[in-house]
Amino acid sequence: MTNGKKDLVANWQTLQRIFIRPESEASRTALVKYMQQILFGLHDFLKENVGITREASLLELSQQFTDSRINKNPKKKLEDVIRGLIEDIAPHAVNVASPYFIGHMTSAIPFFMVHLATITAALNQNPVKLETSKVVSILERQVLAKIHRQIFVLGDPFYKEHVQNPQSTLGNFVEDGTLANLTALWVARNVCLNPKKGFSGVEKEGIAAAYRSHGIERSVVLVSRLAHYSLRKAGGVLGIGNENILPVDVDENNRIDLAGLVRTVDRIRENDNKTKILALVGIAGTTETGTVDPLPEMAQICSENRIHFHVDAAWGGPTLLSGKYRHLLAGIEQADSVTIDGHKQFYLPMGCGMVYFKDPYIMNSVAYHAEYINRPGSVDLGIRSLVGSRAATSLVLGSALDIMGAGGYGLLIDHGIDTARDFASEIQKRPLFELVTAPQLNILTYRIFPPELQKAWQAAGPEKKKALNNRLNRINIRVQRQQREAGKSFVSRTTLKRTREEDKVVFRAVIMNPMTDPDTLREILDEQEKIYQDSFLSDK
Repeated sequence: MTNGKKDLVANWQTLQRIFIRPESEASRTALVKYMQQILFGLHDFLKENVGITREASLLELSQQFTDSRINKNPKKKLEDVIRGLIEDIAPHAVNVASPYFIGHMTSAIPFFMVHLATITAALNQNPVKLETSKVVSILERQVLAKIHRQIFVLGDPFYKEHVQNPQSTLGNFVEDGTLANLTALWVARNVCLNPKKGFSGVEKEGIAAAYRSHGIERSVVLVSRLAHYSLRKAGGVLGIGNENILPVDVDENNRIDLAGLVRTVDRIRENDNKTKILALVGIAGTTETGTVDPLPEMAQICSENRIHFHVDAAWGGPTLLSGKYRHLLAGIEQADSVTIDGHKQFYLPMGCGMVYFKDPYIMNSVAYHAEYINRPGSVDLGIRSLVGSRAATSLVLGSALDIMGAGGYGLLIDHGIDTARDFASEIQKRPLFELVTAPQLNILTYRIFPPELQKAWQAAGPEKKKALNNRLNRINIRVQRQQREAGKSFVSRTTLKRTREEDKVVFRAVIMNPMTDPDTLREILDEQEKIYQDSFLSDK
């Protein structure tokens, strides 16, 4: 006995109880109480007790988690663990559900997502193989077809043929956009460096043999300078080298510069016969500024030069469900492959990425089989997939589409874009701020640029402007840090790289929480103004 409590022991009897039922009736009652908090009240709990996060230093928190031993016997009962998570961990996590959290591509999720995720965890299906998923794999193919149809709009006969066709694949569920982008470029690489006489393909023989067979010395992927860093990772993983993920400059609207892109393609094809372009990547919602590349023109370039056209729509893809703003993604239907993240603007819990292909047979270029699983001739989804065992996130997305409908998701998208545009207008009204990149979707950037420095800027030469810009960068870094540490609200920051200008440190706002409204955003600006006044004007 310890402190009047019976010691916990790891034995077969207690293990069975943990696996199949609560330890006692009292435990059952406690678990129901805490599950009610989790299912219905955790966001309310956080809102009542903390802002974005409870004020505590990372050093202080890290010192509480230094024990690296696993006890031989159980340390706590389940009810005590859940109580600790709610009372000790949750307040020091980040309350991404707060309407004042507008800094990243993570937000509140509908309350029913927790229920759906709980059911998915309880079923514990593994869609890698029919023997561990059965009807879930069938449902997954249906969900893939629904999103595929939103992207490519290929009509009833196409989807009737392929929705449940085991010989074809409309796409894959993976864990995130990084793996989705990697899958798309994996397919593009294998198709480009395809088998030929005396060569069985890059997937079997590797990059060196592929280059010898195809008479080249390197292969490249062309991307916007604002492309997500996952594309550079893909270059490393696929063996072409991340230095061969070639960035193309952006124009004044933060979209890939078409003239520069055409020059790059022409230079490679006409003057460098030892280089092959594997793919061109367009972005539908850049991470930093939320902008959409000129997809129709990029598709035309790819068509004329027989280049795989991939669109990274991890962020902006769900905009296709908005009747008001769907046109912003015009041209995406001409892509060969598309990435979308479910845990972004489909508002799913973390861990849902998707990749889609226009050609339902193109993923045969990455098919793998094993005798104990995914045997030749089987209909298992894992045959054409980068990942193996994974959660059945299609259950959550499919159910959410039924609950919300395209109209419901469209309203969320519309709210985000409309509110971002209102926020941009508010920023422009305030003398202390400068709107740096206006929102095309629902991301914008801005910075503190005091009137006296604006006036000095107008009269400054190049060297003076460089010094002023460095001063502005320091001001914005300090204000962003102090606002974050205060814990009431959060706006992220980034550094916009420019070829013809000095790098700018800016606030980056992501407006996706339906509870974030213009009043909330005004409060966030008010707080930034006060931090600036207290930190800088008082120094004078």
